Amino acid sequence: MKLTGTPFLILTIILFVASIGLAMLQWGKGRSGGSRRGRENGRGRAKDSGRGPLRFLAYLCTVLFCQATAVTLVFVLVNNSNLIYDSWGDLLGTGNHVRAVPTPPKDNGLAADSTRAKVIQSFQAVDDNAVPKDVKTTDLKGKLSGVDGEVLVWTPPQYDDPAYKDKTFPVVELLAGFPGSSSTWFGTMEVSKQLAPLMKSGQVAPFILVSPRVTLLGRNTDTGCADVPGKVNADTWLSRDVPQMVLDNFRVDASPDRWALAGYSAGAHCATKLALEHPNRYRAAISMSGYNDPIGESDSLTAKDAHLREISNPLYILTHSEAPPKVALYVTGNKGDGFEDAVALQKAAKAPTTVTPLETTGPHLSVTWKPMVDPSFKWLTGIIPAQH
Repeated sequence: MKLTGTPFLILTIILFVASIGLAMLQWGKGRSGGSRRGRENGRGRAKDSGRGPLRFLAYLCTVLFCQATAVTLVFVLVNNSNLIYDSWGDLLGTGNHVRAVPTPPKDNGLAADSTRAKVIQSFQAVDDNAVPKDVKTTDLKGKLSGVDGEVLVWTPPQYDDPAYKDKTFPVVELLAGFPGSSSTWFGTMEVSKQLAPLMKSGQVAPFILVSPRVTLLGRNTDTGCADVPGKVNADTWLSRDVPQMVLDNFRVDASPDRWALAGYSAGAHCATKLALEHPNRYRAAISMSGYNDPIGESDSLTAKDAHLREISNPLYILTHSEAPPKVALYVTGNKGDGFEDAVALQKAAKAPTTVTPLETTGPHLSVTWKPMVDPSFKWLTGIIPAQH
C-alpha cells in the first residue's frame, strides 16, 4: 500500500477509531468488574487479584496502541498535505536510486545534449490524488549519472494548442527540499494550478515544469545536488540526464537562455548552486528560503566534507568563477532563514550576474513558499519571456 493517498489514510483512520473503541470497551469492563467485586466474597477477591497484572498489561498495550495510531494518523495527514515522503523507502531510509557512480564525461553544455542518442520515454498520470491529473510521470534511467528515478512533467495550456504546434517552450526544473517528494511542487505548492491561468492571460510565460526526484540515497542522506565520487552523481542527474530527457521528448530549445531552476529549502540551495555552476545550461534560478553554506542541511553529503562544503557553496562558486556567469537569481528568505545569504550573493555579483533578494516573513514551511510562486514566476518571465 502506498504511503501517500487515500487508501492508507483510510486505514489509519480505521485503526485509530478501533483503538479508541478498544480502550472504551476495556474501560467499561473494568467498571462493571469493579461493581461486581464489591459484592464478591474473599475467595473472589483473591481470584481477581491474580488477574491484576494481566489486566494492567492489557490496559498499557491499549494505551500504547491508541498513542501509536494517533501519531500515525497525524503523520499521514501532515505527509499527505506536504508530500514530504512519497514512498516507504524514503520514509524508512531504505530507498536507493543510485545504480552506479560512473565518471561523467566532459560537459559541453545543453546544446551538446541534443546531439546524443535519444532518450525516448513513456509517460503516465501520477498515482497520487494530491497531484493534478494533467501532470505526467516517467521512470528515467540516467545514462551519465547512474541514477534511476521518477521525473514529473507538466506542459502549459498552450502546448497542445494547434496555434503553437511549431513553437518551442521554456523549461523550469523544480527541486524539492530534503526530505521531499517530486510531487510536492504540484501537490502542496500547487504550482501548475497557480500558474495555468497566469499563462493563459499572458502574465507568465508558458513554461514546461519538470520535477525530478532529488532524494536519491538511503539512510536519510541528502546529496547536496553534487557529484560525490563513489557515492552519487546528483549534479549530473539533475543538470544533464533530466534535461536531455526533456529535450528528446518535448518541444523545447537547447539554449540555456530558455532554461531555469526553482527550489525551496535544500532545493533552493541546489537551484542556486546548479545555475551558477552551469551557466551553459541555465539562465536563471528561483531560491526560496535557501542557504549558501551546505551545513544548512546537516544531513547533506557536501556538509560532511570540508572541501565539498567549500566548493558547493554558491557564494564560493560565484566569487571563484573564471568570469561572472550570465545568470539571474531571485533569492527570497526571512531574516535568519536565507535573507542574509541572498544579500551576500547580491553584494558579490558582477555583471552579467544579477541577484534580486527579497525579504519574506513566515516559517520555514510551504505556507511561506506557496504564495511566492506567483511573484517569482512573473519575475522569471521578465528574464525568460515567451517565445513568439
